[in-house]
Amino acid sequence: MTREELEHIIRASADITDQYEFVIVGSQSMLGPVPNPEAEFTVSMEADIYPLQAPELADKIDGAIGEGSQFHQTYGYYAQGVGPDTATLPKDWMHRVHRVQNGNTNDRVGYCLDVLDLFLAKASAGREKDREFCMALFKHGYATPAKVLALVPTLPLDGQQQRRLRATIRRWAQTLRDAGHNLPED
Repeated sequence: MTREELEHIIRASADITDQYEFVIVGSQSMLGPVPNPEAEFTVSMEADIYPLQAPELADKIDGAIGEGSQFHQTYGYYAQGVGPDTATLPKDWMHRVHRVQNGNTNDRVGYCLDVLDLFLAKASAGREKDREFCMALFKHGYATPAKVLALVPTLPLDGQQQRRLRATIRRWAQTLRDAGHNLPED
């Protein structure tokens, strides 16, 4: 997905829900802080999105422009209507979002996660595709182990879950260092 395609999804979501502000979580929120990232960050054809003030309307987005919809068939990408609880995010994440608003969005607003918050949401989910995404964020210098580790205590996880997540993040960083990537030490 490209930044322009994400802008189209924001515009279409606004038309469907008659809402003004949207939150984009998931990998394509990368397109807010980094409008033209490396190709490995744009392979997904879906954007996870919900209306900020009326998250219950996400189902309307999913039904109208979701997977398998006419929109998806026409454009080759789609929206996944999600909710605020879809991603595990650090405290104050909303203060770090990147605003996507322009003529392509019909001046509607898409709030994309900051790269560090995106990293932690992906790391918390713990799927294989999320591990690969997080390691790519490290490899390309969008996130550093020290910066993401500093935010772990602000996640809504208990102490054991936070310890496990910190160990996972350190292991990913070490794997990259062992493979010859020059990452800063924690």
